[in-house]
Amino acid sequence: MSGLIKISVDAMGGDHSVKTTVPATVEVLKRHKNLHITLVGDESAIQSELDALAGKYDSKRLEIKHTTQVVEMDESPSLALRGKKDSSMRVAINLVKDNDVSACVSAGNTGALMATSKFVLKMLPEIDRPAIVYAMPALDQKTGEMHSVYMLDLGANVGCSSEQLFQFGVMGSVLASCMTGIERPAVALLNIGEEEMKGLDSIKQAAKMFHACDDINYHGYIEGNDIYKYKVDVIVCDGFIGNIALKTSEGIAHFIGTVIKDAFKNSIFSKLAMLMVSPVLLKIKKRLDLDQYNGASFLGLRGIVVKSHGGVDAKAFATAIEVAIHEVEKDIPNKIQSQVERLMLQPEE
Repeated sequence: MSGLIKISVDAMGGDHSVKTTVPATVEVLKRHKNLHITLVGDESAIQSELDALAGKYDSKRLEIKHTTQVVEMDESPSLALRGKKDSSMRVAINLVKDNDVSACVSAGNTGALMATSKFVLKMLPEIDRPAIVYAMPALDQKTGEMHSVYMLDLGANVGCSSEQLFQFGVMGSVLASCMTGIERPAVALLNIGEEEMKGLDSIKQAAKMFHACDDINYHGYIEGNDIYKYKVDVIVCDGFIGNIALKTSEGIAHFIGTVIKDAFKNSIFSKLAMLMVSPVLLKIKKRLDLDQYNGASFLGLRGIVVKSHGGVDAKAFATAIEVAIHEVEKDIPNKIQSQVERLMLQPEE
């Protein structure tokens, strides 16, 4: 897709709202000359941040859409959906529905964002439920290179049928192919073992569906300890398992980082040792920098919605905007719809 790309940003979403979203927007506008962004939220708060960045952005490619409400991070999704029709989140999604923009980015309440997106944008044909997909970092054990592995669902659906898991695999395969350039991405089901007899009935039935579909490069089952080994390009699971895996990974990363920092503070000798190994630590930090992976996509909707982590800084939020840009350029919803309709309408063997 070429030409002008238009994106709406929920400026009030996240833990730091305009302090993060506005600087990130300005930074991404500088990188992409064919980009137009609509910042949605309290106009005075947004303008105050823009005034501090005067001269650093093209005002012709940025506009503000004023709203009077904000969805709080701990607010009930149902209450936000019914009572916050003029929230920055709702209006930013409405712009996608009205074709004023091609994608929406928000760091706001995940449950409210999903509920509102599903209500406003509706589902693609033949898709039962939306799925949250996130690009996880994985290390190729042979080459030492880092890759992105697309994992879904990460929290939108607590329990899933075999048909829904199959739909997630199809959507994830299309996304991975478009974003990485891999013609036939390898797809696997996350399970408690690699043996065929293990796992829930829904997982076993989904495996049969994948085996019967020649259009999907199905790898089989993988276990949790394989997520970061780059064995496949797409990992499929239900939202309950996926969210636990994601949150556990984030917790372990924080734990290891804290332990390492504490270890270098114990004595003068450990501090000297830190100076000696700091180049190595910086290299490790750069390779594992989660800012470069920020931005989870809501697949299965009739439009593009990207969710940023709520507590990130401007650099990481800018990455989420970049994810939205790439999905617009690759025309992800239409490609998913085309592939899903083609596969779902085939007679079951």
